[in-house]
This record gives sequence, C-alpha cells and structure tokens, in this order.
Amino acid sequence: MSQSLRTPLLFGAVALLFILQGTTDWWIFAGSWNASLTILNMALISAIMALGVNLQWGYAGLFNVGIMGFVALGGLATVLVAMPTTPGAWSSGGVGIVFGLLVGAATVVAAVLLHSRMAAGRNRSLAIVGTLIAGFFLYRFIFDAGVAGVEAINPAQTGYLGGLNPGGPDNYKAHGYMTVLAWPVGGLLAAGAAWIVGKIALGLRSDYLAIATLGISEIVIAVIKNEDWMARGVKNVIGLPRPVPYEVDLQQSADFVARADSLGLDVTTASTLAVKLSYSALFTVVLVVLIIFAQLSLNSPWGRMMRAIRDNEVAAQAMGKDVTRRHLQIFVLGSALCGLAGAMMTTLDGQLVPGTYQPLRFTFLIWVMVIVGGSGNNLGSVLGAFLIWFLWIQVEPIGHWLMSVVTSGLEDGSALKAHLIDSAAHMRLFSMGIVLLLVLRFSPRGLIPEK
Repeated sequence: MSQSLRTPLLFGAVALLFILQGTTDWWIFAGSWNASLTILNMALISAIMALGVNLQWGYAGLFNVGIMGFVALGGLATVLVAMPTTPGAWSSGGVGIVFGLLVGAATVVAAVLLHSRMAAGRNRSLAIVGTLIAGFFLYRFIFDAGVAGVEAINPAQTGYLGGLNPGGPDNYKAHGYMTVLAWPVGGLLAAGAAWIVGKIALGLRSDYLAIATLGISEIVIAVIKNEDWMARGVKNVIGLPRPVPYEVDLQQSADFVARADSLGLDVTTASTLAVKLSYSALFTVVLVVLIIFAQLSLNSPWGRMMRAIRDNEVAAQAMGKDVTRRHLQIFVLGSALCGLAGAMMTTLDGQLVPGTYQPLRFTFLIWVMVIVGGSGNNLGSVLGAFLIWFLWIQVEPIGHWLMSVVTSGLEDGSALKAHLIDSAAHMRLFSMGIVLLLVLRFSPRGLIPEK
C-alpha cells in the first residue's frame, strides 16, 4: 500500500476509535462523548509533545530523555503568568529573592571572569575560591530571608509570589486570556532551559546526552517541588483561570439552556461537553499550526541540512556545516514545543501538581508515540500520539475484562482470582511493550515511515 493512501486510512481508523468511544456502549467503549473528548484533549497535547521529540530525534538524532523537565517548566509558566500576585509577597520578600538570585548569578560570572583574566597559579585559585565562598554566603543570607518572608504569607492558601494576572485574588478568573498568553511563555521558558542544557550537554555522545538530560530534568522537578515560594511546591496551585467558559456560567445562561433542550441534552451534560469541545478547538488550532510549520521546515533546505547532519555528521562538517550549533538549534525548538504542551496540559487540568510529573508518562510514553507513529515523519508522530494515548487509557478496562474472562472458572473469594483482577492495571505497561515490539517487528520505521 502506498504511503499516500496509508496515511489517511490510518488516521481514519484512529478517528473511528474516538467515534466509537463516543457513540457505542460495547466492550471497551464507554458510549460517552464526555469520555471520548477527555481522551482526545490529552491526545492533542501529547501530539504536540511528540512533535517536539520528533524534531529532536527524527530530524537530528538527538536522544533527549529529559522531556519531563521541559513539560514541567511549561506548567510552571502557567502559574507565573495566569495566577494573581499574592498580596504583600513582593514587599515581604519577593525583592529579596530576586536580589539574592542576582547576587548568585553575579558570583558565578565573577568567578568565570577571574578564571579567564588572571594568570594560572595559586593566586587565581585562591581568588576564585574566595569569591565563590563569599558570594555563596551573601546569596544565601539575602535569598533565605526573602524566601522566609514570602512563604510566611498565608501558607495554607498562598505562601508564594503568585503571577501576573491583573485581576487580583478576587477577580483573576475573569482574565482567562492570561492562561493562553502563558502558553508561549511556557515554550520560551523551556527553550531557555534547553539552551543552557544544550550548551553543557550537546557535546556529549548520545548515551551520555540521554543521561545528562534525564538528570537535569529531575533537578528541574526537584526545584519545583521544593521551592514553595515559586509555585507552592507539593502543596499545589489550584484554581487556574480558564480560557473557556465555566460549566456553572453556561448552566445559568438562558440561551445555552434553550440550545441544550433543543438538542435533547441535559444541561449539565451539555455544559461539560461544551467546555471540552472548546478546549479541543483551541488545542486543535495550535496543533495544526505547528504541523504546518513542521512540514514546511522539514521540506526546506534547513530540514534537508538537519537530516544530512543526522545521517552523517562527518560529511556534513566536511561541507562546512556547524553541527554543534544546529544541534543546539533543534534541541531548543523541540524543547520549546514540550514546554508549550506542558502549559496547555496545566491549563486543561486547572492546577499545577508537581508530583504528577513522572518519567513514565512524559518520557517513555512520548517516545513510544514517536517510534510507533514513525520517527522523522511529523504526521506519523501525531498519529502515534492519538493511537498510543487512546490505548493507554483503554488498556486498563481491557485488562479487567480479560482477567474476568480468564478467572471466570474460579470461585468467588479465591485469592488467585482477586490477585489477577487487581493486577489488571499493570496490563498498561505490558501492552505498551507488546505494541512497541509488534511495530518494530513488522514496521520497523513506524506506521507512517519517513519518506
């Protein structure tokens, strides 16, 4: 079958899964558009993450397993932009925190300048060590006092600096557009972190690059979890404003109630569907725009150059290409997409929960999406995201059904029967491994291979 025919057929088959989920109450399908749209929204966000990883791996061959850290930075950006400023936080310690961070940065810069401008020897070593020690204690003295001041402000509900929402604590939800503004900020924040990481780690061999990116992403998560002044740490930030209407507002609208009645829908169900459809529309627009840009870049001279570097770095260098610079460029772009997706996901959740940023969800699963869909092919990565996320959600009910069939001959109350049924949730990992093995065996380049 030609690829021009295979692509629409595969997308049509995946679309059919979502339609069956919404309309058919049979086997694994819930017969609920509510459930179908819930899966679809996360699939759209996962597709953007998969596009970012495909840029790095499919275009340039960069093995990044620090996806989780960049996604978390996108979520942090949503809090920093969309939430209101905590009253009194800046006067109580916010200025001290910023000044302390500047002192810390100035200490590092001063040490670098001393190293570059002084002659090698004992005096240079003593000067660098003395500068670092003095700068560290000054930084901690200023920074710790600021942190204590901020975290002491109503720690049960706030205890952090807050964001840039102009509505204030009482009216910030009326400015839902600030959440959408946070999406590109999340991409920029992740891109900035990726530039720093890339400057340090992109000179490493691929396996060392993977270890470095994984370690740095864990550092990012640890900072977000433990620095309460930034985003409340593990106490979580809840109540993020929405860029779409609230269900209760729709339910109180006479026009909306009339439209729901005309469609034969309960107003509660109709309001839930309307909100999820609104999110789907926003996410689809972003994904389509990104696919268009990704396809244009892939077919441009820049895209051909990146694939040439991926296939043979030595030959590309011999033709005058700056391989390290191009690797840094693609690493930053791919990480920016992961940060953008992280901001969108936090918007969808309506809260920032650092404890949920697990490597299984944000690294392993995204890589499976890219590999199954077809690395190097943007549409393949998107297809893999939709398919794998649908299976990831649906495998658990399939596992319960399968275990129920297998144990149907055992007596109720049997320890073995209870153990097998309780183990059904672990079918997710097993199933993802089976899907990955099958694809690698029968279509090693993915469902929609790179041309």
